[in-house]
Amino acid sequence: MKASLKIGGVAGGYIAAFLVASAAVAVRLASTSGPDAQASSGMYAFGDALLFVAVFGVSALVPTGATLFFLRPYHRFWTVLSALGLVVAGTGITAAILLAIGRHATLSPLATWAGLSVLRILVAPLLALTFLVCTVLSPHRSSRFAFLAASVMEAAVSAYVGFVWFVPLFFDRP
Repeated sequence: MKASLKIGGVAGGYIAAFLVASAAVAVRLASTSGPDAQASSGMYAFGDALLFVAVFGVSALVPTGATLFFLRPYHRFWTVLSALGLVVAGTGITAAILLAIGRHATLSPLATWAGLSVLRILVAPLLALTFLVCTVLSPHRSSRFAFLAASVMEAAVSAYVGFVWFVPLFFDRP
């Protein structure tokens, strides 16, 4: 297969992912255009941004997988990418620790860092899926284990935050 055809297919996949995410946000905007949406426009805008990132991220896994498949013969690429994946997963663990330690702190730098760590934690499920795709497509054993470790770390961050945020909603009722 020609390189230009590979690049065109991957670019087309990302364009399709962008269009799917844009359509999802458009549908959400059409269904939430009442007075509540106008009164809380900032909250709705953040929700729309999260929806776009989530739908684009999941849709972009296909062209990303194709790109990774085309890059299978390059050992150095997989070594660098797996090391980078472990570093990124380490930031997720750090963000979860900051949230655990500082979420009940009052006005302090620790409370600020804990608040900002939520932004990193919100992408943990998407990163877990991305690292899992890298694990499946990695041709080398060492990078496969590194990606698997990164996937497990991101899944642990997602599980911890899901437990901290959602379990009290169901069990702390008066």
